[in-house]
Amino acid sequence: MLMESEYGNIIILNGSPRSGKSSIALCIQNTFEGVWMNIGVDQFMKMTPDRFQPGIGLRPGGERPDLEPYIDTMYQAMYEAIAAFSRLGLNVVVDVGHHEGYSVPLRILQKCTKILEGFPVWFVGVHCPIETVMERRINTWNVGYNNDGTVPKSVVLWQQLVHEPGIYDIVVDTSMHRPEECAHLIRQRLRDDQPAMAFKDIRNME
Repeated sequence: MLMESEYGNIIILNGSPRSGKSSIALCIQNTFEGVWMNIGVDQFMKMTPDRFQPGIGLRPGGERPDLEPYIDTMYQAMYEAIAAFSRLGLNVVVDVGHHEGYSVPLRILQKCTKILEGFPVWFVGVHCPIETVMERRINTWNVGYNNDGTVPKSVVLWQQLVHEPGIYDIVVDTSMHRPEECAHLIRQRLRDDQPAMAFKDIRNME
């Protein structure tokens, strides 16, 4: 249910690139009651120096082990910032792509759940079939399939790893629902009588 306290509510949208997270975040900002600040991967990449790019947007595959210690710290810094906004009573919507496809286990998501322990936070899985993701990649970046017609490995890895362990308070599918409809489903979940438990369950994983 919506928390009536001095803490702002937090919605974390987790999914692969081009899954529709940013569009949902914008709908939440424009239609939900109160002030909703947008903090996420795009904003943090803009703040990141060129030599450390793509920062927290690094795709799975373990290609840049030299960046991984910085990415670990950057993620924790982002979640500390989320906590600071919430403490001041501002609501926060976050679009990210959590994965553990690094060269070594970093357990970033679990670390981040500990930072937000005790906060009103809903973890939302933003799903999208790989065929739709590819169509959006072509339309947005003019980057599509390999020359042999196969899906690029990085896209496959995103689809495989971004939703592990798959523990969410709500799941939406942007191939079935428009961003406005996804935002409406999330609003309904915030208003129901079931407490948000996903971050607690992830935090308690061994």
